[in-house]
Amino acid sequence: MKQKRSPLWNRFKYMKPIERYANEHSEATYGDRAWENAYRRRWQHDKVVRSTHGVNCTGSCSWNIYVKDGIVTWEGQQLDYPSTGPDMPDFEPRGCPRGASFSWYIYSPLRVKYPYVRGVLIDMWREALQTHPNPLDAWKSIVENPEKAKRYKQARGKGGFVRVSWDEALTLVAASLLYTVIKYGPDRNVGFSPIPAMSMISFAAGSRFMQLMGGPMLSFYDWYADLPPASPQIWGDQTDVPESSDWYNSGYIITWGSNVPLTRTPDAHFLAEVRYRGTKVVSVSPDYAESTKFADDWLSVKQGTDGALAMAMGHVILKEYYVDQQVPYFQQYAKMYTDFPFVVTLKKDGDKWVAGRFLQAKDLGRNVTNAEWKPVVYDENKKTFAIPHGTIGSRWDDQGKWNLHMVDEETEQPIEPRLSFLGIEDELVTVHIPYFSDEGGKTIERVVPAKKAQTEDGETYVTTVYDFVLANYGVDRGIGGNVARTYDDLVPFTPAWQEAITGVKRELVIKIAREFAQNAIDTNGRSMIIVGAGINHWFNSDTIYRAVLNLVLFVGAQGVNGGGWAHYVGQEKLRPVEGWQTIAMARDWTMPPKLQNGTSFFYFATNQWRYEEMPVDELVSPLVKKARYSHYADYNVLAARLGWLPSYPTFNKNGIDLYKEAIANGKTTPEQIGHYVAEQLKTKQLQFAIEDPDNEVNFPRNLIVWRANLISSSGKGHEYFLKHLLGTTHGLLNDDEDSLRPQEITWRDEAPEGKLDLLVNLDFRMAGTALYSDVVLPAATWYEKHDLSSTDMHPFVHPFNPAISAPWEARSDWDIFKSLAKAVSDVAKQIGMKPIKEVVATPLLHDTAQELAQPFGKVKDWSKGECEPIPGKTMPNIHVVERDYTLIYDKMISLGPNVAKQPMGTKGIAWSAKDEYEKLKKTLGTIKHTSIAAGCPDISSAKNAAEAILTLSSTTNGKVAVKAWEALEKKTNLRLADLAKEREEECFTFEQITAQPKTVITSPAFSGSEKGGRRYSPFTTNVERLIP
Repeated sequence: MKQKRSPLWNRFKYMKPIERYANEHSEATYGDRAWENAYRRRWQHDKVVRSTHGVNCTGSCSWNIYVKDGIVTWEGQQLDYPSTGPDMPDFEPRGCPRGASFSWYIYSPLRVKYPYVRGVLIDMWREALQTHPNPLDAWKSIVENPEKAKRYKQARGKGGFVRVSWDEALTLVAASLLYTVIKYGPDRNVGFSPIPAMSMISFAAGSRFMQLMGGPMLSFYDWYADLPPASPQIWGDQTDVPESSDWYNSGYIITWGSNVPLTRTPDAHFLAEVRYRGTKVVSVSPDYAESTKFADDWLSVKQGTDGALAMAMGHVILKEYYVDQQVPYFQQYAKMYTDFPFVVTLKKDGDKWVAGRFLQAKDLGRNVTNAEWKPVVYDENKKTFAIPHGTIGSRWDDQGKWNLHMVDEETEQPIEPRLSFLGIEDELVTVHIPYFSDEGGKTIERVVPAKKAQTEDGETYVTTVYDFVLANYGVDRGIGGNVARTYDDLVPFTPAWQEAITGVKRELVIKIAREFAQNAIDTNGRSMIIVGAGINHWFNSDTIYRAVLNLVLFVGAQGVNGGGWAHYVGQEKLRPVEGWQTIAMARDWTMPPKLQNGTSFFYFATNQWRYEEMPVDELVSPLVKKARYSHYADYNVLAARLGWLPSYPTFNKNGIDLYKEAIANGKTTPEQIGHYVAEQLKTKQLQFAIEDPDNEVNFPRNLIVWRANLISSSGKGHEYFLKHLLGTTHGLLNDDEDSLRPQEITWRDEAPEGKLDLLVNLDFRMAGTALYSDVVLPAATWYEKHDLSSTDMHPFVHPFNPAISAPWEARSDWDIFKSLAKAVSDVAKQIGMKPIKEVVATPLLHDTAQELAQPFGKVKDWSKGECEPIPGKTMPNIHVVERDYTLIYDKMISLGPNVAKQPMGTKGIAWSAKDEYEKLKKTLGTIKHTSIAAGCPDISSAKNAAEAILTLSSTTNGKVAVKAWEALEKKTNLRLADLAKEREEECFTFEQITAQPKTVITSPAFSGSEKGGRRYSPFTTNVERLIP
C-alpha cells in the first residue's frame, strides 16, 4: 500500500526560490489552487433559461436564469437585444439590482407554499358540508348567519391560517361565487389585478375567468394615480410615449418630476449617452435628485407648483416665438396638429363675456353628416368659415374624410386656417377668464379679437383658440387688457409671477424657455420633456401636465422623434393588444366585457364617500355661480346614470331577475328589454346600485386579487378598506357625523362594516393582502411559468419561461384560474344549475360612434325630466348576455368561435381573423372531448394562450398588421399599409422571442412607427401620415 504523505509535507514543494521580474514589481509564486474550486462550484449551472420579471417597474428586461440541481442560483442580464443601428447606443445592459436579486423571493420564508384558509372559516365550512347536501347550501348557511359571518370577517388580518388542499379551497371559493350569482347577481363578483403588460397571461387568466362568470374587472392605472388624466383630456386616449432609446434623438431634454436614474434604471444610460452628443439636460425637481446630477441647469421648484413654472415658460415662448416673431415651423405645426385655429364662441354671462364652446357646422346651418361634431376654422383663402377634414364628426360619417388634409369637407378645396382674428376682427372683446388662485373666486380680464358669426341662434361673437390662449397667458399684443408689458410684471402668468409661487428665479425660467424653443427651431421639434410621478401624483396633476404639454405643442415637438412628452409611471403599454384583449376579456365566447374604473368602485365600496368635508363649490370655476352638486359622489352617480362611466354592481336588482321580469312583461328582444329597463329607471321602480351603496343588496360580495398587493399598498384609504369592506379591526379615527351629505345617494345612519363575503388572494408571498384574505392560493413566481411582458420603454415582447417547476404546491395564475373554472363548473353541475340570461349595462364607449351621443357639452339628466332615458344615447347601453356556468371550464381552456365569426380589432377599426383562427387550430391543436369547445383551438396551457395572443395581434403578426392598416385606410382614405408591408410574412412565436428579442411590427393600435428600425415615438404616424 502506498504511504499517504502528510499535507504539511506537500507544502514544502512550494518552498522554491521566488522568481521576480519587471524590476521586482512582479513575481511568480506557486501555491495550492484547490480554493478555486469553491468559486467554480459557485458559478457552475445545469441550464440557463430566458425569463423576465412581472413587476410594474416599466423595465421589462430580459434575463438569464441559472439553475443548478433544480434550484435557481442567480440571474444575469441578457445581452442579445437587436441592434439599434450604427449611430445609436444599444439597449443592453438592461436590468437593475432589484431584478438581479429576485431569486431570493423563490426561497424566502415569506413564500406562500400551500393553499390556506382562515381557521375560523374553514371550521365553519367543514361543519356546514356535513349537514348540507351541496357546497352552495353549505356556504349559504355561513354567510346568511350574521353571527358566523361577523366572526370570520373580524378574524381577517389576525393570523390563524390553516393549510388545506387545493380541492377544498377551490370548492369553497366556487360555492361563494355561484351563491352570489344566484342571489345578488354576477356583477357582485369582482376581480382586481394591475398592469396587464407586466405579465399579460397571468392577468388574462383571472380576467378571462371573471368575464366568463359575468364579474367586472377593476382598473388600476387611475386608482393609484399613475394615469396622467391630461393625456385623455388632450388626446382622447391613454398614454402613448417614446421608447427610451428615442431620448438619444433629442436635442434638449427637461426631466420634470421624473427621477430617471432611480426609477428608470435600465434606461438611464440613454440619458447619460445623449449628453455626449451635446444634448442639454435640465432638471426640474424640488430636491437634488439623482436625475439632477445629469443636468446642466436645475430648477428647484417648490413642491406642487410645477404648473406655475410651466405657464411662465409658455408665456415666454408665446410672446417671443408667436407674437414678437412668427416662426414658420411653429406656425405650420400649430395649424396642422393643434386646435389653435379652431373657432370658439363667446357668450354673455350677465354683463360679462366668457368663453363658450367650439363653433360647430351645425351652428352655421351646414347640411353635413354629424354637423354637431364638426368644429370649424376660418379659411384665409376664402375669408369664411370652413369645415376641415379630420374632426370627430368625420371619423364616424364613413365618408373617408377622417384625415388631416387641409381641405374643406364641403368643397374639397384647399384651405389655409387662420390662427388669429387680430387684424380682421369686427371688435375687441374683453373676456373674463377663470383664475384658480389660492384665494379663489377670481377672474382675469383679457382682450381677444373677435368676429361676428351668424348662427342658427342669431349673431354671436367668435374668436380662435389661439387668440384665447394668448389672452389666458397674458401676452401683450397691443390690444389692451390686464396683460404683462414685461416679464417683471406681477401678472398671471409671467416669469415674475411664478417666481413668487415656485421660488425659481425668473431669469432662469426665461433662459430655459428660450433654449427649449430655439432648439425646436434648430432641430425641427427635437425638444423633449420627460415627466413622471413627481408631478403626476398631485391633486392638481391634470393642470400641471396640461401646462407642461402645452410647451411641447407650442414648439412643434410632439410627433417628432427625439421630441414631445415622455411620461413614465407604470408599465402601461401592452403591445399585442388585439389578441390579448380577445382572450383576457373572453371576447371569443361572450360580449360585452364588464370593466369598471377602480377609482369609483373603491370610493363607494370602502365608504370613503361618507367622509367628504370639502364641498365642490370651493373648487369650481369663478364663472360658475353654484355647483350642480356639493358632494363629489353625486357627480359619479350622474356619470353612471348618463352612461359616462361604468358602474358595477349596476342595479339594485339581480341582472338575472331583471331579465326574467322583462320577459314576464312581454319584452323579448334586446331593444325591448333595454327600453323596459329605461322605463323602470325613469319611474324609479329600478335604481342604480350606486344610488344606495350601503344597501346590502348592492354590496360587492367576492373580491379576487392577484398580481397585486391591494390591502396596504394599492388600496388608497387603508383603514376604510379594513372597516367597511373587510369588517375587521381598524384604526380609522375619522367619523362621518359632520361630513357632507349627497343629494343623489341614500344616506343610512349606520354605515355597513364587512361588505365582502370573501376576499381571495393569489400570491407567491405573504404580503398585506394575503394577511387580510379569507383564502390564500400559492402562485408561481416569474421564474416558474410561461407568460409575456412588454413595456413603453422598448419595442420588444419578452417571454417568461419556467426555469424550474413551481415548488411546493404553487401553481401558475393560468392554472389556478383554470382549476377554479373547473370547480365552478363542477359545483354548477352538482346543483343542477341551468343556463341564465342577464341584463348587462355598459357605458357609452370611446372609439365608437357612441362618442357622438351627447352633443354640445349639454348635460341633460333624464332623471330630472330634462330628456328621455334612451339606452346608448342618454343612458348606458343595455345588453342581454347568456351564461352557462356548467361550461365555464370548457370555455376557459378553448379559444371560442367568435374569433372567426365576429370582426376583430382595436381603436375603432376591425378586420377578419378567420385565417388566424384556422392557423391556431393547426399550431395549438384542438379540444377533443365532446363539449361546446370541441374543435376549438386549445389554450389550456399558458404557453398556448401566449401563442394565440402573438398570432392574433397586429404588432406580432405581419399579416394582421397589414389588415389593420388596410382597415384604417378605408376610414381615412390614406395610403398606410406600407408601414407594415415589409414585415407582412413575419409571425412571432413563443420560441422565436425566447431565442432572441424581436422588434414589434408597426401597428395602428399605437401612434408611432418602428418601420425600418426606427425608434418608436408617439404620434409620428399622425404627424407624418396625417392620421387624426
